Amino acid sequence: MHFIQLYLVATSILFPFVECLTYHGADYSSLVNLENAGKTYKDSGTTEKFDAILHNHGTNLARIRVWTSTNNADYSLSYGLALAKRAVALGMELLIDLHYSDTWADPGHQAIPSGWPTTLSGLNTEIYTYTLNLVSAFSAQGTPIQFLQIGNEINNGILWPVGEISSAGYSPLSQLLHSAANGAHDADDSVKVVVHLANGWDESAVASFYEQIFIAGEFATTDFDVMGFSFYPFYDAGATYAALLASMNNIVSSYGKDVMVVETDWPSSGSCSGVTLSQSGIPLSAAGQETWVNGIKNVLSEVSGGHGIGIVYWEPGWIGNDALGSGCSNNLVVDDSGNTLASISLFSADM
Repeated sequence: MHFIQLYLVATSILFPFVECLTYHGADYSSLVNLENAGKTYKDSGTTEKFDAILHNHGTNLARIRVWTSTNNADYSLSYGLALAKRAVALGMELLIDLHYSDTWADPGHQAIPSGWPTTLSGLNTEIYTYTLNLVSAFSAQGTPIQFLQIGNEINNGILWPVGEISSAGYSPLSQLLHSAANGAHDADDSVKVVVHLANGWDESAVASFYEQIFIAGEFATTDFDVMGFSFYPFYDAGATYAALLASMNNIVSSYGKDVMVVETDWPSSGSCSGVTLSQSGIPLSAAGQETWVNGIKNVLSEVSGGHGIGIVYWEPGWIGNDALGSGCSNNLVVDDSGNTLASISLFSADM
C-alpha cells in the first residue's frame, strides 16, 4: 500500500466521520497585478479568470489583503474593492485582511503607515476612523464584509513601536484592537472580526497572547468573533497536525470562539533546500498538497464544539513568486504557464 493510501486510512481512523468545513478559502490578492502583467490561467485547457477557476472548484471565501497604500499595485483600498466585487459576483464571501501598514505586516514587520499619527491616542482615533470608513466602503458598493482581520499575524502587535508588545507591553495593542473592532462594528454590526496570529500550532504562545490581550476597558472577548491562524510546514518542526489540534482545542475551551486556518500552503514540486517539512512523509507534489490540506481539515473537524470553520490557501496562483516566501521552490496549484494542477480540487474535495 502506498504512503498516501496508508495516510488516508490512518486519518480515517484518527478522525472518523469528518465533514467538510464551512469555508473553503483562497487568498489570491495578487491576481489583478498578475493580470495586468499579462498572466493568464487555464483549467482543463480552457482559458478562464483564476478567481472563476477557484470558485468553479469549490472556493467560497475570498481572502483579500488591503494595505493603507493608495497605490493599486500595493493593494490599496480601491484595488481590494474591485477584486471583492468580482468575488461576490462569482458567489464568494469575503475575508478582508487589513495589514494596517503601507506594506507587508507580519511578525517581523508592522510599520505605521506614512501620514498616520505616532502617538497612541492619535493612532486609536486613526485606526477607528480608517476601519469604519473601509468597512463602509465595502458595504456601499454592495459587497459587505463577512470576516475582517484587524491586523495580519499580530503576535508582537501592530503599528510599531507604539503597539509593539515586546517594547510597549499589551495595553497599547489592546486599546488599538478595541478601537479597530469598534470602527468595524459601527460601520456594520454584522461583520465578524478576526484576530490573526502566526504559528497556530504553538499552544503555549497562542495561550499566552490571549491570556494577556484582554484588559478591562480595552480589548474584550466581545469585540471579536474568530481566531485566525497561520499554519505552515516550512518554518518550524513543531508545526504538526497533533500540535495544531492540541492548540486549537485548548484555545477553544478557554474562549469558545470559532477558529480558522487563514494561511497555509504546501509544495507542489521542486525542492525545499535546507528545510525540514514539519509533517513527514507527505510528498512534494500536487497529491501532497491535497494530503496536507486534507489533514488540516481533519484537525479542524475535530476541534471541540464544531468551532473549526475553514481553511484558506495562501496565494495558490502567484506565478513568478512560486516559493511564496518559503524555502520550498514551488507551492502553487498552477504551473508557470497558468495551467491548473490536479491539486486545484483541494478547494472542494479536501475542504
